[in-house]
Amino acid sequence: MPEIVNPETHHERSDVNVRALLIFMAIFIVFAAISHLLLWGMFKYFAEMARNKTTAPLTDVARPPDASIPQQPRLQPFPNRDPRGIMMPPNTTTPAVDMEDMRAADEQALHTPGWVDKHKGVVRLPIDVAKQLAVQRLHVAPALSRPAGEPAPRGVQK
Repeated sequence: MPEIVNPETHHERSDVNVRALLIFMAIFIVFAAISHLLLWGMFKYFAEMARNKTTAPLTDVARPPDASIPQQPRLQPFPNRDPRGIMMPPNTTTPAVDMEDMRAADEQALHTPGWVDKHKGVVRLPIDVAKQLAVQRLHVAPALSRPAGEPAPRGVQK
């Protein structure tokens, strides 16, 4: 079988113009080097300018004398200044002791009677008494249960 010859069809020697690609890469590398040198020079210039700056910062504001103490109401004890300006400790309690005191006060309020509003005649009852009153007022009867082996009453179908 003879080989088919097509004179108009040629094999491409290269898909890419190598000369143009090398010129582009050379220009790119030169541009990158110049950019890096320019940025390095700008950094050195601005760093030196910042080191030589002698003016006060623009945000330098006089601190008020009570700036170290938070405003009222304070959630935790905080040291205060006495009239002479000396810092006084708040007290000897810590947040853990404060939590224990709060829980003890809550337990006392739950288990002891007291006045909520004397003028309106509103009282606070101990929690056990309040539960008993709630059960009495709702007329809740305990559910009647029958043993598992006992049959259902006549007329009732499952």
